Amino acid sequence: MVLWPAVTLVGFLVLTALVIVMGTSSTARYEREQRAAKTVPVRPATTRTATGEPVGARA
Repeated sequence: MVLWPAVTLVGFLVLTALVIVMGTSSTARYEREQRAAKTVPVRPATTRTATGEPVGARA
């Protein structure tokens, strides 16, 4: 009689712990990637010059 509520409670706690662990690991990975992106020097973008055709020109 008390078995199913206990199983439900334990299952809920296990799933909650799983969600917390997954969230923590993905947050840590995200923060590592953000820190790595900040330490890498940004290369200047290559500039392109217009070839003489204005925006919206038809062929």
